[in-house]
Amino acid sequence: MKKRYFLHAGAAMLGTVWLSRYLSGRSEVMATAKNEFEISKTEEEWRKILTPEQFSVLRKHGTERAHTSSLDKQYAKGAYVCAACDLPLFTSDTKFNSGTGWPSFFNSIEGAIATTVDKSFFMTRVEVHCHRCGGHLGHVFNDGPAPTGKRYCMNGVAMKFIEG
Repeated sequence: MKKRYFLHAGAAMLGTVWLSRYLSGRSEVMATAKNEFEISKTEEEWRKILTPEQFSVLRKHGTERAHTSSLDKQYAKGAYVCAACDLPLFTSDTKFNSGTGWPSFFNSIEGAIATTVDKSFFMTRVEVHCHRCGGHLGHVFNDGPAPTGKRYCMNGVAMKFIEG
């Protein structure tokens, strides 16, 4: 009986370790402070300048709940900037209502974002992060409107809106 228990426990532990790669919500190539970005801070420094929700999304690759961001229904003229470093990312001219519950854009400001492969949750997606600080913003999909056919599905908490 003890041998069988040991084998089952060992198999469960190995399975958990293997699955954690897919369930952790982290991408294969992480945009973290370990990478070289123009703005680089320690985890403690980021925690001091970001709210807990911003830190979870921008630095730990979390996702805000759908339909919770005021930026989802923001349609005034202006720019959407990174909440961590104020880099302009998107303009209001490229925003559209995707119906997903997250702010969506069909194009970014040239040079503002970078992408990595995200293989979490048993799927492959393209993760979008801030080019300057590496903060996780969301994902980009190929089901957006013309002219690009892209849908940059962003976490509103990862951005600030600057009217103008």
